[in-house]
Amino acid sequence: MARMRMFLDILLIITSVLLVLLVLLHRAKGGGLSSLFGGGVQSSLSGSTVVEKNLDRITIFLGVIWLISILGIGLEIKFSS
Repeated sequence: MARMRMFLDILLIITSVLLVLLVLLHRAKGGGLSSLFGGGVQSSLSGSTVVEKNLDRITIFLGVIWLISILGIGLEIKFSS
């Protein structure tokens, strides 16, 4: 059980860091804090590129992995002892 807990802890740390980086890579859609720092100036290209779609898919996939690792840690804490 200790190895599984260590694996889930490491997985949680890695996915957390990657999620932060991936969210920062997303292009601002406007109106938020990013426009305060100059992110509001964008070109008027409509639609999303393949890179943006893949970035969205990877972010969602990592978010699911992150959620599963949190649930796994919670269940391990609940049922240990």
